[in-house]
Amino acid sequence: MATDYYELLGVSRTATPEELKKAYRKLAIKYHPDKNPGNKEAEEKFKSISQAYEVLSDPEKRARYDQFGPDAFSGAAGRNPFGGGAGFQDPMDLFSQIFGGDRGGGSIFEEFFGGGRGGGAGGAQAGSDLRYDLEIELEEAVFGADRKITIPKLDTCQHCHGSGAAPGSGKKRCARCGGAGQVTASAGFFSVRQPCPVCHGAGETIDKPCLSCQGTGRVQVTRTLQLHIRPGVDTGSKLRVTGEGEAGQHGGPAGDLYVIIHVRPHQVFTRRGSDLICELPVPFTVAALGGVVLAPTVSGAAKMKIPEGTQSGDRLRLKGKGVPSLQGGQRGDLYIITVVETPRNLNAAQKKLLEELAASMSEKNTPRRAEFEQRAKKFLREE
Repeated sequence: MATDYYELLGVSRTATPEELKKAYRKLAIKYHPDKNPGNKEAEEKFKSISQAYEVLSDPEKRARYDQFGPDAFSGAAGRNPFGGGAGFQDPMDLFSQIFGGDRGGGSIFEEFFGGGRGGGAGGAQAGSDLRYDLEIELEEAVFGADRKITIPKLDTCQHCHGSGAAPGSGKKRCARCGGAGQVTASAGFFSVRQPCPVCHGAGETIDKPCLSCQGTGRVQVTRTLQLHIRPGVDTGSKLRVTGEGEAGQHGGPAGDLYVIIHVRPHQVFTRRGSDLICELPVPFTVAALGGVVLAPTVSGAAKMKIPEGTQSGDRLRLKGKGVPSLQGGQRGDLYIITVVETPRNLNAAQKKLLEELAASMSEKNTPRRAEFEQRAKKFLREE
């Protein structure tokens, strides 16, 4: 094990405070006692990196360390020019400060990684939140829908009502931790608190475990839920169903279920926020002469006027035919992008008519072509 504090954290001697903090967070997660129960080597590593960060994160202590090395904090007579010890913190306190945890009633490591909503009296732990990814059609996102989903989850055992004790049996205070749910392991001036290995943080032990849940108070079940999808949802929208996550332990509340919406790609429409876009092929003759065509909308066909001389890429709007806003108010619009279709597979008579049409046309009939030829005149000369 390296003795240099910078080497311990894996950073350079010019590391910024943010780089130090990032390095410590990564190592603290890796070697935290909650993740390495009974591993003395990992515990010592955790203490060492915590001590290194405690020194290097303090500008004054870091300056002393850079000048005198570890001897600046040894406390040995004649070796520490500042006298006395460095007053290092409990590494668990330091870990709590970095990760925003609460040392009371539960594992800081579990709280940081979302293993419940923290402990409470008697080791109560909230159940984990669950995620369900739900695919829906565009029409369901526009108009809303009711859907049934089936989820596997840990639920409260109905035989023991979550107590973990068999009917007629009871609980008693844990003799190992005295009901605290935690035990303290000390090594020198370091003190590390961990969940009790006997009662696993509950503070109580069961005389006779429930046979249905093996004393855990929870069983694996499959639940079917009815969901209401509001009009206007989009990919990434979240539906929260309170209390439909996993059941809590030792009297803790249940977690929540988060349903993440994914709208499938549509074969006709593309969504842009509250608006819809549709590319509509338009016959050559209709584009030239103008006319009325049927345009698709999510509510059905709508008559739409095509102006005379319509070009490919022109955009026409059907107001209020888009997607409603989740916040209420008017619906978005539907934009029709015209794609003028050049006729194919012409017979002789059709070709003759088009040839006669072409012979009768002038620059007034194709202004874009005339403007382009003028602009690109020197590049259109034959070699």
